[in-house]
Amino acid sequence: QVQLVESGGGLVQAGGSLRLSCAASGSIFSVNEMAWYRQAPGKQRELVATITSGGSTNYADSVKGRFTISRDNTKNTMYLQMNSVKPEDTAVYYCNAHLTTYALYSNREFWGQGTQVTVSS
Repeated sequence: QVQLVESGGGLVQAGGSLRLSCAASGSIFSVNEMAWYRQAPGKQRELVATITSGGSTNYADSVKGRFTISRDNTKNTMYLQMNSVKPEDTAVYYCNAHLTTYALYSNREFWGQGTQVTVSS
């Protein structure tokens, strides 16, 4: 019943913009650290950006200055604003979150199903 659902992926031209969303739902006590990962075909999954519950952020060097991670704690939703996208940004983007659920005592890691981002040149 606890889910992370990504949305906002699609096809965009190089230099364009896209905004991804990740909504956490279910019997959640708190949403703690959240992160965006991505995985291109034939490559390992890589960390894109992280954001703590307090709003502290970190970015992979490859996206610094172009992507912005944010969150709305009232909606249990995280966003990734992608600007000046490049073909190498093409990947499946995954939402990751550490959640405290009512069913489990401790903080646990959850993954979304992923959303495809394709950047054309």
